[in-house]
Amino acid sequence: MNATLEHMTMEEIIGFVNGLDGVLTLRPAPGDGSPEISWGDTFFYYAPDGIVPATGQPFATIVTKDYPGDEGSLLHRADAFRVNVFAGRDAFTRWTGHAPREQGPAAIDPGTADTVMAHPVYGRQGWLAVVNPGPRTREATRELLLAAHRVARSRHERRAAPPAR
Repeated sequence: MNATLEHMTMEEIIGFVNGLDGVLTLRPAPGDGSPEISWGDTFFYYAPDGIVPATGQPFATIVTKDYPGDEGSLLHRADAFRVNVFAGRDAFTRWTGHAPREQGPAAIDPGTADTVMAHPVYGRQGWLAVVNPGPRTREATRELLLAAHRVARSRHERRAAPPAR
């Protein structure tokens, strides 16, 4: 089977998320004022006005390298990347079998490809991760991205609503 059919590419994931309403995609690169460590990564925000929200985090990211304190995914390997998605408590529990702040079963090796797992650093905050999504996680990755987008949109709408009297 052709590798491009087996594994999702970063561009495929970026295109999928960019097709959702209100998404602002940031792709830091040399010369744009972003920190060098972020170059080559991708950050997805729900921002229908096109402005990065002053409060809040992206609802999903794609990272292409090991960060200090987060080397277990082995992203220094050729063509390795990790999709990180804010899943929230319910989806996190459904995928991992335990709540974000609870100790679950033995952790999955964070370098394992094509497996939905607790984010190696931000799992306790309800984030899930997939290294190099492939045939086993293609649909799950899309579903998680859609769910994270819905949560981010709802949060944005709640913050934008006038206070109840």
